[in-house]
Amino acid sequence: MTEKPKVVVTRKLPYAVEARLQALFDVKLNHDDRPLSTAELEVAMMGADGLLPTVTDAIDSDLLNVKGRRAGIVANFAVGVNNIDLAAAEAAGVVVTNTPGVLTDATADIALTLMLNVTRATWPAENRLRRGEWTGFAPTAMLGSGLQDKVLGIIGMGRIGQAVAKRCHYGFGMDVIYFNRSPVADPGVPAQAVESIDAVMAEADVISLHLPGGANNDKVISAARIALMKPTAFLVNTARGDVIDEDALVAALQERRIAGAGLDVFYHEPRVPEALRLLDNVSLLPHLGSATLETRTAMGMLAVDNLEAHFAGRPYPARVV
Repeated sequence: MTEKPKVVVTRKLPYAVEARLQALFDVKLNHDDRPLSTAELEVAMMGADGLLPTVTDAIDSDLLNVKGRRAGIVANFAVGVNNIDLAAAEAAGVVVTNTPGVLTDATADIALTLMLNVTRATWPAENRLRRGEWTGFAPTAMLGSGLQDKVLGIIGMGRIGQAVAKRCHYGFGMDVIYFNRSPVADPGVPAQAVESIDAVMAEADVISLHLPGGANNDKVISAARIALMKPTAFLVNTARGDVIDEDALVAALQERRIAGAGLDVFYHEPRVPEALRLLDNVSLLPHLGSATLETRTAMGMLAVDNLEAHFAGRPYPARVV
C-alpha cells in the first residue's frame, strides 16, 4: 500500500475540509486551534511533506531553510501571501499556493458593511441605544451620510475591488474611480481609471483599499496621502493592515481631519491600538473578510486541491511560486 503524504495543518478548519484532508493524507490537524510556535512550525517543515498554514503563520527564510526540511509545498489558506517569504521559497524550491477567487464576494460584502457602518454612524448609535441613552426619535439626532451619488475610489481593481465597485455602482448609484498598477481590461462597471493613488485619495468620497500587503506596499497609505482626503471622506480597508500608516490614520481620525474609517485589518493583528478602539468615527471588525462558513470551506477545499495536485504531479489550481 502506498504511503500517504504527510501534511500539517496549522489551524482548525471547517469540518468538511478536515474530513477531506483525513481521507487524502496522513494529516496532523490542530484540534485546539492554538497558533503554532516557530519551533513547532520548524518541526512541521522537517517532518511533513506539506504545510497548510494561514496568514497568521510567518513562513520566513529561516523556516524555509531549516536543516532537514522535508516539506515541498506551503499551501496558504488565504489569497494574500505576505506571511511567506516568496523569494526564499523560490530559492529553496518550495512551492507556494494560495486560494484566490473563492473569497471575493464575502470580502466585498464586508467592505460594504464597513462603508454603511461608518457612513451611517451605526456603531455609536447602537452603543447609545445599548447604554439606555436613546430617548426617542429626533429629526437631527444621529445623522450619518448617504452613499447615493457619491464617488467611490478603489485602490487595487482586482477581483475584490471590482466586486465592491459593482455593489456600490449598481446598488447605490455611486460613481467609480480607481487606481490599479496594471491596466484593467474590463472593470465590470462604468469606472474611470486615474493616474495615481494620490488622485483617488483626493477625489473620492469613500476610498476602499484592495491591494496586497507586504514590503512593497508597507504604509503606502501614508500620512501625506491621508492628508489629501476630503474632510468629509471615509477610508475602508479590507486588504491588509500594513498598507496603512496606522498612527497617521489615528491622528487624522482624532483630529477629525477625515470623516471616518472602516477597518477589518490592522497593522499588528490581533493587537489594535487603544486610541483606535476609543474613537467613535471608526467601525472596527476582527478580520471577518472571508468569515462565512461557505467561503472558509471553499478556501480550505482549494488549499486541499493545491496539495492534491502537488503530490499527484498535476498542474496547480493556484500556484504563486
